[in-house]
Amino acid sequence: MTHTIDDSLAKRNLVILITAQAVLGAQMAISFILGGLAGQYLSPNPCLATLPISLIILGSMLSAPVMSSIMQKYGRRAGFHLGVVAGGLSAAIQVYALYTQSFQLFLVGGFLTGIYMSAQGFYRFAATDTASPEFMPKAISWVMAGGLLAAIIGPQLVKLTQDALAPVPFAGAYLTVIALNIFGIFLFMALKIPKPKPVEAGQPSGRTIGQLLRTPQIAVAIISSMVAYSLMNLVMTSTPLAVVGCGFETDQAADIVSAHVLAMYMPSFFTGYFINWFGVRKVIAAGLVILGAAGITALNGVEIENFYAALILLGIGWNFGFIGGTTMLAASHKPEERGRVQGLNDFLVFGMVTLASLSSGGLMNCSGGSAQEGWQAVNLAMLPLLALAGGALLWFAISGKDRDPV
Repeated sequence: MTHTIDDSLAKRNLVILITAQAVLGAQMAISFILGGLAGQYLSPNPCLATLPISLIILGSMLSAPVMSSIMQKYGRRAGFHLGVVAGGLSAAIQVYALYTQSFQLFLVGGFLTGIYMSAQGFYRFAATDTASPEFMPKAISWVMAGGLLAAIIGPQLVKLTQDALAPVPFAGAYLTVIALNIFGIFLFMALKIPKPKPVEAGQPSGRTIGQLLRTPQIAVAIISSMVAYSLMNLVMTSTPLAVVGCGFETDQAADIVSAHVLAMYMPSFFTGYFINWFGVRKVIAAGLVILGAAGITALNGVEIENFYAALILLGIGWNFGFIGGTTMLAASHKPEERGRVQGLNDFLVFGMVTLASLSSGGLMNCSGGSAQEGWQAVNLAMLPLLALAGGALLWFAISGKDRDPV
C-alpha cells in the first residue's frame, strides 16, 4: 500500500517564500543595476567602480555560515528577519552616502546588503525543509521562479525612482529598498517551518566539514553552484558599464539586465520537472554548455542585440547550473547536517562570486583603452571556470561515483 506524503505545509510556506523572492528580491536587481554606476559616480578611481557590488558578495559570503547557524539554532524565521533588517539598514546608509558623496560609506552599505543577500540565498533551502523528496526539486524551482517578478519589479523601480531625489542620483531607488524590507518583516511572520531539533548528548551530529567536502556528490554540487553563480556575476556586474561604455543609455542597460534576470528565473517553472525527468547531472551539464554559448555570443560583437542575447543565455545557464547544484546538495545530507552543509556551500559559492565580482571591475575598466576591450576580457575569463565545472562533472560521471539524487 502506497502512502501519499502530505505537502500542504510545504506548499503554504512556498507561497510565502515565492512572495519574498519576488518582492524582497527586487532589491538585489536594484543593487546590481545601480551598484557599479553609483560606484563610478562616487569613486575616485574608475577601476573601483564595481567595488560596491563586490562588497555585497563579500558580505554574503562571510555572513552565510553565521546565518546558517542562526537558522539551525533559532529557525528560518529568525534568520530571514535578521536579513530584512540588514537590508533596510544598508539602503539607509547608501542613501546618506549618496547625499554626502562618501564612497567609503557607500561601501559599508554594500557590505550590509550582503547580509540580506545571504538570507535570501536560504529561501531555496527553506522550501525543502517541509517538502517530500519528490516535491523538493519543484519547491526549489518555484522559489527561484519568484525571481521572475523581481526581474520586472527591480528594474522598473530603478526607472521610476532613481531621480526621485534629484539632484542626488540613484538615492530614490535606495529609499525604495527600505520600504521593501519593512514589508519583509511582516511577510515572514506568516512562515511556519519547525526549528531543527537540537542534537542530544551522545547522539551523532553528522559528518565534519572535511568529510562533507570529501563526499563526491557534495563536492560536485558545490563546484557546479560556484561556477554557475560566479560566471553569471562576473558578466552581469560589468554589463551596465559595458552597455553605457559602448554608447547606449542607462535605461537600455536596465532593460538588458531586466531581460537577463527574467532569463535567470523564467526556466524555473520547468527546471524541477527537467531534473525529475532527465536527472540533475544532465541539467547541470546543459547549464554549463549554455553559459559557454553566452560567452561566445558576447565575444561576437557589442551591438545591442549581442548584449541582449548573451545576457539571456547567461541567465538560462545560471538557472540550470545553480538549481541543479542546489538540488544535488539538498539530497546529499541529513537534517542534523543542514546548517553545516548549507552554510559551507554558500560560503564557498559566494567566496568564488566575490572573486568574480572583484575581477569583473578590473577586467572591464583596466584591460585596455576601451569598453569593448574590457568586455572582451570579461567574457574570455569565463573559460577556466567552465573547464573546472565541466571536468568535475565528467569525473563524477566516469568515476562510478555518480548517483543522481533525483
